[in-house]
Amino acid sequence: MTGPSAPRPVVESPTPASRRWTVASDLTLIEPVVETIVALCVAAGFSARHCNLNVPVAVTEAMANAMLRGNGSERSRTVQVSVEVDGHSLQVDVTDEGVGFDLSSLQQSPDEADWFEREDGRGVFLMRKLMDRVESSGPHAETGHCIRLILHRT
Repeated sequence: MTGPSAPRPVVESPTPASRRWTVASDLTLIEPVVETIVALCVAAGFSARHCNLNVPVAVTEAMANAMLRGNGSERSRTVQVSVEVDGHSLQVDVTDEGVGFDLSSLQQSPDEADWFEREDGRGVFLMRKLMDRVESSGPHAETGHCIRLILHRT
């Protein structure tokens, strides 16, 4: 006999080149979202490097940051993820219910001696290295704080 199945994210918009999810702040819900985004990138002709490294790492970091930092690991708070993929680019928006932060104030490179020893602080750096553009907006009263990841197909 098997135990209860893990909670699954709710897919709200099933069109071929776009998806939208609302997930609780539960790290186990990241993987199925990332797998779907990667599948969309594969179908759109993105490179193996983009599909197997850039996209899964950057989206995982963005979602984990939203859950752990933005929502303070409160399961009652949700993370909205929307993705648009076409033959030229990928855009992923990850929105939490937090107050946000100033993206420009975060360190661009690991030049502090303790950078590699810290438990946090590397996610945005990785997103910036793996994506063509990382943007931040908010917080907005209705929607919270949003991180936008943009990757162009090469």
